[in-house]
Amino acid sequence: MKIIGILYHPMKESAGKLAKKLQKSLADRGLSVWICSAWDTESARCKTNGTELILTIGGDGTILRAAQVVIPSKTPITGINLGNLGFLTELTTEEMLEKLDHILAGEGWIDERCLLEVKVNLADGERSQTFYALNDVVVARGEVARVIHVTASIDGAELTTYKADGVIVATATGSTGYALAAGGPILNPRSKDTVMLPIMPHLSANYCLVLPPEVAVRLGVQAVHPATISIDGHINIMAKSNAMVTIKRSKYTIRFLRIHPESTFYSSLEKRLKGKC
Repeated sequence: MKIIGILYHPMKESAGKLAKKLQKSLADRGLSVWICSAWDTESARCKTNGTELILTIGGDGTILRAAQVVIPSKTPITGINLGNLGFLTELTTEEMLEKLDHILAGEGWIDERCLLEVKVNLADGERSQTFYALNDVVVARGEVARVIHVTASIDGAELTTYKADGVIVATATGSTGYALAAGGPILNPRSKDTVMLPIMPHLSANYCLVLPPEVAVRLGVQAVHPATISIDGHINIMAKSNAMVTIKRSKYTIRFLRIHPESTFYSSLEKRLKGKC
């Protein structure tokens, strides 16, 4: 490797300090290293050309922002954890430099994860916007604490109308996040399936669906007050009634460069869920 990028959590002082320390350490090894806030997506994208590895310093939220930076390239990401759960991160701060040497020596392996392509139409006749989600897409009530109606169809066939706080469509990667808190299952992280489930349904369907990768889900908003379309928790769009969201598997993927064995996900699952990692 010759060029490495570092994206850090700008609201954590320790992340910025660690980023500079890591930058110097890698530069001393003869590598070209750039550094940027993970919140400054456009500036980071301008630096990614030719970058062979992105290192993130923060938690899973920092990685979700890094994913937006690397799409549609195949640049892998390795996360250094300063957060609590760290389902997506790979290294602790204590093992950072030692394990990085192994990764730079070519001892790592690629963990490829599915992305969702999300097309949002806020009103009839308006051009749709396209986004990508590594974790999940959530159509939910906005500031007013009242349930919304979300119509759901799969491959054009009507499924149901949810009367709920919202609906989650999550990747296998996102199945350990908000979807799990809402009562969804945990999928193998490299599964291509998606999960769809309502949030706090009221007198409507309350089951979870696990959907195969080839299907497309369409969610329609019916609400008196503005709802919110949230993509990976940090892209948030206000949506009025009749807004439509179409979700399908993307042709792009996110690649993680890892050094720990594949079995680590299962061996550390209970500890992560209890916040002990």
